[in-house]
Amino acid sequence: MLRRWMTGFLLALAILVPACGSAQAQSVICYNCPPEWADWAAQIKAIKDRLGITVPFDNKNSGQSLAQMLAERSSPVADVAYLGVTFGIQAKKEGVTASYRPAKIDDVPAGLKDPDGHWFTIHSGTLGLLVNVDALGGKPVPQSWADLLKPDYKGMVGYLDPTSAFVGYVGAVAVNQALGGTLDNFAPGIGYFQALSKNDPIVPKQTAYARALSGEIPILIDYDFNAYRAKYKDGANISFVIPKEGTLTVPYIMVLAKDAPHGADARKVLDFTLSDEGQALWAKAFLRPVRPTAMPADVAAKFLPESDYARAHTVDYGHMAEVQKSFTDRYQAEVH
Repeated sequence: MLRRWMTGFLLALAILVPACGSAQAQSVICYNCPPEWADWAAQIKAIKDRLGITVPFDNKNSGQSLAQMLAERSSPVADVAYLGVTFGIQAKKEGVTASYRPAKIDDVPAGLKDPDGHWFTIHSGTLGLLVNVDALGGKPVPQSWADLLKPDYKGMVGYLDPTSAFVGYVGAVAVNQALGGTLDNFAPGIGYFQALSKNDPIVPKQTAYARALSGEIPILIDYDFNAYRAKYKDGANISFVIPKEGTLTVPYIMVLAKDAPHGADARKVLDFTLSDEGQALWAKAFLRPVRPTAMPADVAAKFLPESDYARAHTVDYGHMAEVQKSFTDRYQAEVH
């Protein structure tokens, strides 16, 4: 009888111990933390090494992440999300974020964080043309938005869907502003995308970094940090061009999800993204960290000259968020 009891006890213990061990595993779910974008792979590895917290890779874009958070409002899955600034503003408005002021938040300029603590910038990027020179087949590297409309580049230009991906919307705003439009007048931008559609562009929804690297998309409207990474870390023959008509520099932000399932660890992850180490990792990935941390000289030397960056501008990001839906509706009706 005793032997039978002990056997049953040990069997139950064997079943229970792994279950308890897995329950203790620390993890934080981050929406839109793809390893191929902004070198999130290095940031996530550092979070695991320093904090013991696992952050699974997630390949949603900003629009998909917000849509998922809204769908899961009554039973949240995400703990944090990485979003383009306009989507962060919308997420707060929709009530799916919580207020949190991470360590070092006082170092973030006032215009780059929500006054109520619902979002904060971690880094910024400048939009331009990521060009795989080898994939051009001898054609010249385009230097302007206008160049992309030339028949020479038919089927060679890619941009992310501006109705879903933040980088796509940034491209639409950048082109519109460069052609004389405003946030209240998207006619020039809509006209441009109508013209570009005749040139058979490639319009994916998720990050297309790998497709640009392979040459499948020879010319991708994307950020400087992805272009520099492709050139200097992945060794591809990549040229980054800031269009001569002008472009935008925009922030990317983090939010804490309302009722985050792993709130305590989520806050640690947010703290890390603004920490000295986290900010240094962004800088090494060719992003401009939001805190006034010096960009390493060897990294800064690989950027285009400041005379080129003088063509990059900022906008009222709050207003940019307000008009996003009206632009999306018009793009879907007139360009899609």
